[in-house]
Amino acid sequence: MLQSVAVGSKSLADYTHISGRALIEEVRELARPLQGLRVLHVSATAFGGGVSEILYTQVPLMRDLGLDCDWQVIYGREEFFHATKLLHNALQGAPHDLTEDEWRCWRLYNEMNGRELAGGWDVCVVHDPQPAALYRLVPDKARGWVWRCHIDLSTPNAATIEHLLPYIREYPHSIFHLRDYVPNGMDGKVHAVPPAIDPLAPKNMALAPADAAYVCEQFGIDVERPLMCQVSRFDPWKDPLGVIDAYRIVKEEIPEVQLALVGSMASDDPEGWDFFTETIAHADGDQDIHILNNFNNVGAIEVNAFQSHANLLIQKSTREGFGLTVSEGIWKGRPFIGGKVGGIPLQVQDGETGYLVSSVQECAQRSLAILGDPELGRVLGRKGKEYVRAHFLAPRYLRDYLRIFTELQSAT
Repeated sequence: MLQSVAVGSKSLADYTHISGRALIEEVRELARPLQGLRVLHVSATAFGGGVSEILYTQVPLMRDLGLDCDWQVIYGREEFFHATKLLHNALQGAPHDLTEDEWRCWRLYNEMNGRELAGGWDVCVVHDPQPAALYRLVPDKARGWVWRCHIDLSTPNAATIEHLLPYIREYPHSIFHLRDYVPNGMDGKVHAVPPAIDPLAPKNMALAPADAAYVCEQFGIDVERPLMCQVSRFDPWKDPLGVIDAYRIVKEEIPEVQLALVGSMASDDPEGWDFFTETIAHADGDQDIHILNNFNNVGAIEVNAFQSHANLLIQKSTREGFGLTVSEGIWKGRPFIGGKVGGIPLQVQDGETGYLVSSVQECAQRSLAILGDPELGRVLGRKGKEYVRAHFLAPRYLRDYLRIFTELQSAT
């Protein structure tokens, strides 16, 4: 059998003071007819990315509402995750499709995981391309199926989407962050559901300024000097090299500025280490550039501290499925600058709750404006936090899932 992921317990009632009683009651009302529903989430990895972070919240909340919910991860070795990383990049527009051997590897691992998948589920939610073939291979193992896509498929490599489409188009329901991400040819019911953050998770809970500063100091940050920070995976699409270039322009006018690039290395991203090394090389020994990851003991609390303490948060992506680090950062009440791509504009009202940029020069200019005007930063941070509260917190996301489960039940 596939490996179940151990998750803690959560109570929906704990979110009432943050999200409001009306939304919490709406969620409870939707859950009442779904008591005992057997729901399985299947993903590639239990840590290191936005999918796992979401599931560590959604699975226990579904259990709290009376659903019989489990989360299992597929089996895979380096050859498989190498192929699926190439698949991920190609689906976001990289020029090279997988080789026939790499596609064969992907299919063989899906066949193996399909055999190991237990049956009897009312709903099976399959996350992303890694296990996407499961519905086609073992449709009888669940009464209802959902494919949840967490990446941007708006401009995929043509050959790659042609290979993948036969495996995903027949899912009875599919979920994308945005309508723009839905590829041509999807046959089932398509839902546009932006993801959300957990405001009570260690990464997002309120942290006292003194505590945030103390944590930052442990990693060599001078807490008396301004700090720019990007939290993201070390991936070319996240453009940490461009962030370094923008920082260097800022440093010409504000010599005391520092930069922290904080990321998590995932088990299904073998190329991540190569790009991490490339990022270090691009920093060229600058002692004011701090490049950190989970192997430097950077966990959820440390990420929270960097985001809470930074004078400016950046997510300068050049492609982005959604970018949960955007809402995570803005939730800390800090001013934010993001790439004008993917799901980032959905989370940022340009000029009102943060800034959207399309180049290194724009990023540097907006950074200089915020660092030079602390009141501007405070206003952007306050407005941004309230926007996230209204649109991108976990109870709203849970409500959207329950609505889809209700549709699935009425159709079976």
